[in-house]
Amino acid sequence: MNDCKSFKPSIDNHSKILILGSMPGVKSLAEQQYYAHPQNRFWKVMGNICNEPKLHEYSYGLKLTTLLKNNIALWDTIKSCDREGSLDSDIQDETPNDIKSLLNKYPSIKTICLNGNKSYSVFKKYFPNLLEKYNCHKMPSTSPANARYSLDTLIKEWAIIVLK
Repeated sequence: MNDCKSFKPSIDNHSKILILGSMPGVKSLAEQQYYAHPQNRFWKVMGNICNEPKLHEYSYGLKLTTLLKNNIALWDTIKSCDREGSLDSDIQDETPNDIKSLLNKYPSIKTICLNGNKSYSVFKKYFPNLLEKYNCHKMPSTSPANARYSLDTLIKEWAIIVLK
């Protein structure tokens, strides 16, 4: 088992939408970058939402800056866990991030998008009261493991955050 630790949030005082993943995968942890696996469709989906079709080709710093310019923050529901490999289904002994404190520090956040089933289940387990307080959406995972969703379908499903 590997001891996995999440990254610091990418957020600022203008952020209105918080996207929460579960825990970065092996490639992301090695690169120290959110959604670093080339087959993860997150950056392509965000590129569509931010009207930046080449976002997935940008440098990592520019990707984060582009999200922040579009009032989108990133973090994970899990602060640390044990996991072999990258699958959410293999996560054990998770400790949640302090999402409540983050939301208190950044009151401009009104919408929370949970990227995949594991992110949603951890959020619901540790922060059930926040489901009622915020405009929360369980989103289909952008992970390559979620093969039943095409890129076009993911873009349509995730487009809800543009409407908020």
